[in-house]
Amino acid sequence: MIKQRLIIQKLWFLLLRIAALLNGAALAVIVYFILSRGWRAISWEFLTKAPKDSMTAGGILPCIVGTIALCLVTILVALPIGVASAVYLNEYAAQGKLVRLIRLGINNLAGVPSIVFGLFGLAFFCIVLKMGVSIAAGGLTLGIMTLPVIIGASEEALKSVPNTYREASLAIGATKWQTIRKVVLPVAFPGIITGSILGISRAAGETAPIMYTGAVFFTPELPASILDEVMALPYHIYVLATAGTQIEATRHLQYGTALVLIMLVFGMNLSAIILRAKMRKKLRI
Repeated sequence: MIKQRLIIQKLWFLLLRIAALLNGAALAVIVYFILSRGWRAISWEFLTKAPKDSMTAGGILPCIVGTIALCLVTILVALPIGVASAVYLNEYAAQGKLVRLIRLGINNLAGVPSIVFGLFGLAFFCIVLKMGVSIAAGGLTLGIMTLPVIIGASEEALKSVPNTYREASLAIGATKWQTIRKVVLPVAFPGIITGSILGISRAAGETAPIMYTGAVFFTPELPASILDEVMALPYHIYVLATAGTQIEATRHLQYGTALVLIMLVFGMNLSAIILRAKMRKKLRI
C-alpha cells in the first residue's frame, strides 16, 4: 500500500515538473522570438527620441514615459484602496453572507475582460467626470482593473500571519488597530507588495483599457500634467502592427518596442522580488 502511494506521488511530481518545464520553455521561446527580432532596433536614439516620419523612424521615449506615468497613477490608486479593503475584509468584517458576497463580487470582477474596464473608464472618467483622454483617466481605469488582484493577494498575505501574533499583541494591551499596523501589516507586507506589483505589471501591458482612456495614436510631447494624453508602449505596438503606414517596414520597431515593454515589466517584477527578500530578511533579524 505504501509502495503504491509512493509511486503515485512520484507520478504526480513528474507531471508537475513537466508542467513547470513546459511553462519555462514557452516563456523562453517567446523571449527568444522577440529578442532575436527586436534587439537591432534598440539604440540610444530609440530610447531617448520621439517617433518621427509617421512613426517609421525615431524612438519611443514618449511611450516609455507614458507607460511609467500610467503605472504610477495605477499604484497610487490601487495599492492603498486594495490593501485597505483587504484589511477590512480579513481583520474587521464579521464573516458572514455579506462578506462572502463581497468576495464573490471581487472574484467576478477579476474575470471581467479588460476592454469592459476600458469602456467603463471612457464613459465614467472621460465623459462623466470630464477628464478626457488623459493619464488620470487611464491610470484610474487600470487601477480599478488591478484592484481585485491586489485585494486577493493582500488577503492571502494577511491570512498567512499566525493568529498567535495578534493574540500576543492584544495580550500586552495594544489596540486592534495598533496590532494591525505594528504587527500584522509588517509581517504580511512582503506578500502584499509582491502580489500588488505583479498585478500592476500585468496592467502595464494592457492595451484595451488605455486605448479609450489614456493613450493616443501619436504625440511627440512629453506630458506636463496628469490631465495630458500620452503614448504608451502596448498601444504603440498595436498601432505599429495594425494601423501603421508601413507595417512590414516597421517590423523591427514593433519587436523592439515589445522588447522594451518586456524589460520594463521584468524590472518591476524584479524590484518586487528584491524588496520581498529584503523585508523578509529584516523580519528574520
